Amino acid sequence: MAVVASAPGKVLMTGGYLVLERPNAGIVLSTNARFYAIVKPLNNNIDPEILAWTYVKLTSPQMSRETIYKMSLEHLTLHDSRNPFVEFAVQYAVAAARAKFDKDKKDILHKLLLQGLDITILGCNDFYSYRNQIEARGLPLTPESLASLPPFTSITFNTEEEKGETRKPEVAKTGLGSSAAMTTAVTAALLHYFTVVNLPSLSEDQHHEKESTVDIDVVHEIAQTAHCIAQGKVGSGFDVSSAVYGSQRYVRFSPDVLSSAQDAIKGKSLEEVINDVINGKWDHERTKFSLPPLMNLLLGEPGAGGSSTVSMVGAVKKWQKSEPQKALETWKKLSDANSALEVRLNMLSTMAKEHWDSYRSIIDKCSLHKSEKVSSDTDWKSEFLYGIVEDLTHPGSIQWMELSSEPTEAEIVKALLGARDTMLEIRFHMHLMGQAAGVPIEPESQTKLLDATMNMEGVLFAGVPGAGGFDAVFAVTLGNSSSNVAKEWSSLNVLALLVREDPRGISLETGDPRTK
Repeated sequence: MAVVASAPGKVLMTGGYLVLERPNAGIVLSTNARFYAIVKPLNNNIDPEILAWTYVKLTSPQMSRETIYKMSLEHLTLHDSRNPFVEFAVQYAVAAARAKFDKDKKDILHKLLLQGLDITILGCNDFYSYRNQIEARGLPLTPESLASLPPFTSITFNTEEEKGETRKPEVAKTGLGSSAAMTTAVTAALLHYFTVVNLPSLSEDQHHEKESTVDIDVVHEIAQTAHCIAQGKVGSGFDVSSAVYGSQRYVRFSPDVLSSAQDAIKGKSLEEVINDVINGKWDHERTKFSLPPLMNLLLGEPGAGGSSTVSMVGAVKKWQKSEPQKALETWKKLSDANSALEVRLNMLSTMAKEHWDSYRSIIDKCSLHKSEKVSSDTDWKSEFLYGIVEDLTHPGSIQWMELSSEPTEAEIVKALLGARDTMLEIRFHMHLMGQAAGVPIEPESQTKLLDATMNMEGVLFAGVPGAGGFDAVFAVTLGNSSSNVAKEWSSLNVLALLVREDPRGISLETGDPRTK
């Protein structure tokens, strides 16, 4: 009996850096890019001679990798460490089952473990960069070219040379949080396989399933712990939270809830440690959030090969210490702007509910036009948008404000323009923070691309997700304008990805995704 579970990748739309510290919030959108974990018994029979250890086989077909671990059933240690994210997920899922089970269930679990574990991991193509393959095949940089690749395509490795040495091959990624989605999928599949939890399927409405929320919380706690310990640091956890629960407004948990897991070396059994984790005070906050109706998330890959989030975060933390007053002011402005964007988007969702016809009509109209002339009433805005001011003011183009034919539509356009302005403000402060800390949060090449994108028909706003850098850029588009934006991006040497927002979190799948 195989169990297949999946978890989504994410885009952190607002809250980069700030989400590391309570009580700052981040808006994180989950996507239709999913990581799958398939768990089944390795052997149907149990060898009566072997009772102290078992085997765990881990297969990653896309990476052409297969690893067999020997796992001690007493200490749950795995020999031959290769993929810490999966290894900790296995150890902690087994420990969680033992911590929660009575003697009879523990006996059943023991027999299940003696059969060994056969785990296969698969990530949607969207997690990885296939630009090189597309260019090598002489195909155009379009979503259609991406869609022509078979699902779960093999992954190429970077072999960049640095200071004369060839770096360890590293897969080029698109920044959707593959390690968090993978850890969550493996944790969820194992906990369901061990009957610790009963996962919901995507067809069930997870948001209203009261009885499954307790189970989902257990998945969250174990996945969050495994991911943090594998990384060697307690991050904000927004990526695991969205992999478990889907799109949300997120405020991080207090890091000390994981102090027991970090101190595991001090002689406590893994079972005790995981018991502490499950019964700990998880004080993260999440509020349901998704983009307003008829708005789409679009991601573009400029092809610069990803930046290291860890070193950028380190540089920003160093700057906070060296210029605490300035850092505090910048974070306050950013935090206010992040909250304002959230309020405006929620307001648009409410308007859509209350005035659907007006909302749909004006969104359709705006999707065919550029948003506005840039007025010079806001200093930072005209200064920041230096690159597109002239382009935007050319005569003869209709702006969104001129499209409304009645007061409700005018109110909706005001809210749309307000959301645009707020995103510009967020970009401005993130850009300044990057300059102050000496890291490229919104490097010049990205600024030019984002400015050009915000000047396209039907684009509400654009930005760099998460910690910024040279990774993917995102745009939020109105109505059916995404395909035109994708075409314009292609002419700017940017590959529009197939990723879209999908607000759903972890799910039990009906079978192997490769057979679908």
